[in-house]
Amino acid sequence: MPDRVSQLTRTRPAPCLIASPLLVLTLLNLIPASIAGAQGGKTEVFPVQKAAPATVFIEAPGSETDLRRQLRAKNGVSELSSSTSVIRFSVAPTGSFGFITPNLLGMALITRSPDLSIEQVPPVSNAFEIHKLADGSGMLVGFVEASLKPQLTTSERPKSVRLGLYSNPSEKAPHIVAVPLVKLVVDRMPIRLNPKEPGSAVLFDMDLQSTANRTSSQTGP
Repeated sequence: MPDRVSQLTRTRPAPCLIASPLLVLTLLNLIPASIAGAQGGKTEVFPVQKAAPATVFIEAPGSETDLRRQLRAKNGVSELSSSTSVIRFSVAPTGSFGFITPNLLGMALITRSPDLSIEQVPPVSNAFEIHKLADGSGMLVGFVEASLKPQLTTSERPKSVRLGLYSNPSEKAPHIVAVPLVKLVVDRMPIRLNPKEPGSAVLFDMDLQSTANRTSSQTGP
């Protein structure tokens, strides 16, 4: 009888020895599936966003030619190649500037057109200047009244600013400024100050949006 009990005692661990390899095999089978799920799982890729460029304001007085030169130097832009007469903003080289007529600019901003046609040489005397910065952002150049400086140069702009942008300088609007295209909201076409003169300076009323949400995936209007 003791021998029989001893034999039964020695044979009981066998199921445990068999179960252990089965457990290991089961775990090994589960691990690759987990890894595959992690590697092949669906991930959402968000579009790359960048901050809209800050408004640039030149306070120093000067002639129109000198003010434009100062602003171009500050924005790091140079003239388009002489071989380029008209080019789309999207394919224009970064770090360059061009010009656009008031009517084409007005239609593009009102319709939120994704691209602009800019020219190397001003097509008209009241053309607006467009800067394409090194990061591809677009800036609209014009002249404003001195009273707008505090609202335009502040780092935090909680509310939108109603802005009157002139194509050319005057006693009323002597300061040159560059505003980010992606922050402009326009609901009307620009108007000539002297309707009888086609080349008269142009006034463009627009809203410069607040800095509360300055990120945008666009590089143009």
